[in-house]
Amino acid sequence: MFQVHATNLESYLNFDPERRADLVKLSALIREAAPNLRRYFHKGTPAGRPGMRMSMIGHGRFNYMARSGGEPVSWPVIGMALQLRYISVYVSATRDGLPIVHAYKGALGESRMGRNNFSFERFDSLEAQRVFELFAEVGRIFRDDPQNPVRYKQS
Repeated sequence: MFQVHATNLESYLNFDPERRADLVKLSALIREAAPNLRRYFHKGTPAGRPGMRMSMIGHGRFNYMARSGGEPVSWPVIGMALQLRYISVYVSATRDGLPIVHAYKGALGESRMGRNNFSFERFDSLEAQRVFELFAEVGRIFRDDPQNPVRYKQS
């Protein structure tokens, strides 16, 4: 499994010098589209607790309760994570009970789309205006409901 060994924001940005510019450009786009989502280094969820262990660059932060219960888990509203061949963007917001990224599927210039994330190889391959619109919408959702922007429909 690909792992980024970083302890702070700067070491994360510098982990892969060839993709640093892509991370910086994407982060700037997020901050322009959703200035209320403050950037920080997300070190991952500690072992033994629910949540993803990987580190990433987070924008905005909220707490959610895992299905297994226990203490609330802190998670980025928008998270950017280096993968072996991609940069993945995790988006913790829903529209009408569904992950918001699916409303933008195929319009972002993404290489891959997951349940609540999309991935790309280079920033220049993205449709920057559409990605900006997604991030702006997420910023508004979080502004209106900062305690928990993720509201999934019950299946």
